[in-house]
Amino acid sequence: MKGGVYSLLKAKFLIEDDALKNWKFILFLILLAMIMIANSHRYEQKTYRITELTNEVKELRSEFVDRRSQLMELKMESTISKEMEPKHIFPSSVPPKKIRVAKEEKGVLQGLWQ
Repeated sequence: MKGGVYSLLKAKFLIEDDALKNWKFILFLILLAMIMIANSHRYEQKTYRITELTNEVKELRSEFVDRRSQLMELKMESTISKEMEPKHIFPSSVPPKKIRVAKEEKGVLQGLWQ
């Protein structure tokens, strides 16, 4: 036991004759650790990006609701009449009348020539 720990601390397994397979395994573990670190880093970046986009969506949604309410207010008849008063344009007191135009019946030949 004491000799095994001592040889491990002296790293004899790395300088012996069959040390190549040990080096390959150590390099594999290092590569695997680097891949795992890079993967966790990318995961954190994507999580932060998702949080930023979620906040931006909330902000844009509230701005949309605000603009829509402003538009509804601007479309109201009372607002329009207030805006037009300085130009001396007032709402009509007489309701509008519909103008109906009767369709003329055209024959097949008249439709072709015109």
